[in-house]
Amino acid sequence: QYLALKREAGDALLFYRMGDFFELFFEDAKVAAGILDIALTSRGEHGGEPVPMCGVPVHSAEGYLARLIKGGCRVAIAEQTETPDEAKARAKRQGTPTSKALVARDIVRFVTAGTLTEEALLEPRRANLLVAVAPVRDGVGLASCDISTGRMELEECEASALDAALARLGASEVVAPENWEDGSEDVIARPQADFRSEDGEARLKDIHGVATLDGLGDFTRPMLAAAAGMIAYLDHAGRGELPFLLPPVARGSGAHLAMDAATRASLEILEAQDGGRAGSLIACIDRCVTGAGARQLAEDLAAPLADREQIEARHAAIHHFHIDPLLRADLRALLRQAPDIGRALGRLVAGRGSPRDLGQIRDGLSEARRVRGMLEASADLPALLRDALTALGGHSALIDHLDRALVPSPPTERQQGGYIASGYDHALDALRETSGNARKAIAALEARYREETDTAALKIKHNKVLGYFIEVPAKHGDKLMAADSGFTHRQTMAGAVRFNSIGLHEEATRIAEAGAHALAAEEGHFEELVGEVVNAREAIAATAAALARIDVSAGLAERAVEGDWARPEMLGAPCLEVVGGRHPVVEQALAKTGERFVANDCSLGEDDRLWLIGGPNMGGKSTFLRQNALFLLLAQAGSYVPASSARVGLADRLFSRVGASDNLARGRSTFMVEMVETAAILSQATDRSFVILDEVGRGTSTYDGMALAWAVVEAVHEQLRCRCL
Repeated sequence: QYLALKREAGDALLFYRMGDFFELFFEDAKVAAGILDIALTSRGEHGGEPVPMCGVPVHSAEGYLARLIKGGCRVAIAEQTETPDEAKARAKRQGTPTSKALVARDIVRFVTAGTLTEEALLEPRRANLLVAVAPVRDGVGLASCDISTGRMELEECEASALDAALARLGASEVVAPENWEDGSEDVIARPQADFRSEDGEARLKDIHGVATLDGLGDFTRPMLAAAAGMIAYLDHAGRGELPFLLPPVARGSGAHLAMDAATRASLEILEAQDGGRAGSLIACIDRCVTGAGARQLAEDLAAPLADREQIEARHAAIHHFHIDPLLRADLRALLRQAPDIGRALGRLVAGRGSPRDLGQIRDGLSEARRVRGMLEASADLPALLRDALTALGGHSALIDHLDRALVPSPPTERQQGGYIASGYDHALDALRETSGNARKAIAALEARYREETDTAALKIKHNKVLGYFIEVPAKHGDKLMAADSGFTHRQTMAGAVRFNSIGLHEEATRIAEAGAHALAAEEGHFEELVGEVVNAREAIAATAAALARIDVSAGLAERAVEGDWARPEMLGAPCLEVVGGRHPVVEQALAKTGERFVANDCSLGEDDRLWLIGGPNMGGKSTFLRQNALFLLLAQAGSYVPASSARVGLADRLFSRVGASDNLARGRSTFMVEMVETAAILSQATDRSFVILDEVGRGTSTYDGMALAWAVVEAVHEQLRCRCL
């Protein structure tokens, strides 16, 4: 059975359920033991050799799964699909010995980096994207999805722009057709047949219950091919159970400021050079009080807008909170209490939810209702906040139902019950009373038996093996052994004898049945409540998105007040006019040591579009270059900027070529990396782009380097005609 399931699991580690443990064998055990730092032992033999084995407890498996996923592993979960009694009954029907009946097991789910929904496995302030890539003729389709919230986007790009698109998405996992030649070794190869655009169109129609996709967006064949690959992989990972998927959104190729991977790395937008969050741009500006808001801010910074009207709508929302400190403080206090309803919804729709998730939906929607009331009382709301108001309402009936049905703090596990509120179901209350009064009933029975037998030391006890039983010291055992005593002997211990009785058996049965019926009743209510939430999933997801957007606006307003940042004026002309600009990350680092950042001005325009900056080492040249690139990025992401004033002309692309290091793994020297990045700028930049070049031509001889630098500057100024520092 194990070997058959392992063949099905392929390259994934197999978590094989054995009672209260998940066990791993052979090579899987060696890999897992090394990553988890747990003991590697052996069990039995295979081919004359001991079988390596290790295991983890089922109740704490999530923590171990998280470490395996971070270690780059994929895990197949093989659960027992029948009880030992059911296995024996099956063996009896088949005419095989019941003593050798093997409990049936099956893989119920593949746990991979891009298909996580569990709260313990996800980072609260970071999206967890799964991306499918589908090369179709000259274009490439991309499907991205965060299944923890259900958000799905489809886009198409040229093959040359794929690396930049993948860098923007920052996927946890990428799947692609098995014959794709450009894929890295980290890409999960899937059958080519999974990436058919016709299948993608049919599956999306089926999932969202529509006859045509026209109402959802204008999707190209490459987009639909990527969607097909995405859904097929999710189908495979969930063993036929799809997670929560919202209707897909088509992303236009020119809707966002384009940046390649080198630019993102050099500007340290979401990660610092060491790969951590500390020291990055987002760590410097993130003042969001919810995980969903932090994820939305990261998305805004990773994909700044290229549409002036949308950018100014974000600026207007920040301005509304910026000028009203009382509203901002009260609103942020409310949001701070709001649970992550987007991810709670994802778990419930995927069938992995808990009573606690229902409680989070109830509490989150209640907070949304209060946020709505607070914003409605505020005058002159900008368009972005007015749109959010609509999404925040409409859940009163669901909130009231969940409020009546659930206890104030529902548990994470539902096996023990106790999450349905008293008074919601009178029949359930009666069953609970019967079960809850067990202690009194047993105590009364114990007192009666003591009196009848004249044995003060008689006690009624309980354990998992025998259930309820009567225990007396050994010296009183003979009295209860009598044929007419009404007691039945069960077990003789060293110093005690245990018995049963008809009265105790009846009482124990009544208690057990009441408890079982109460659990079944709670389970029925849980399914009913989950069904109600699932039916409202799109409206709840819209509420979660609205709360995240409000949190981002209020958080950026808070950051602007803290640092005395200015609202940028957005222009169509190719310019960048900054007065009193400061690098946000460097300024924050200096403030911790009590030092002050010296502000700088910058003025680039049609007739003054390229600046050559020289000076001594550690004079601040690189800081100046990067800070102005960050002004453009922040402004187009919809944020205020760290300056006294700023006028920013929209850019279509942002390039940053800064001091490179070698890439020996791909056979590239420092000079080669520098030239590849510079060539990309010269071939892709337009007159609407913004370029910063920090040291060009330094990786070769003096005269060759000077010739290269001169030629690059001349090309940027005369041919590209873009803004450049």
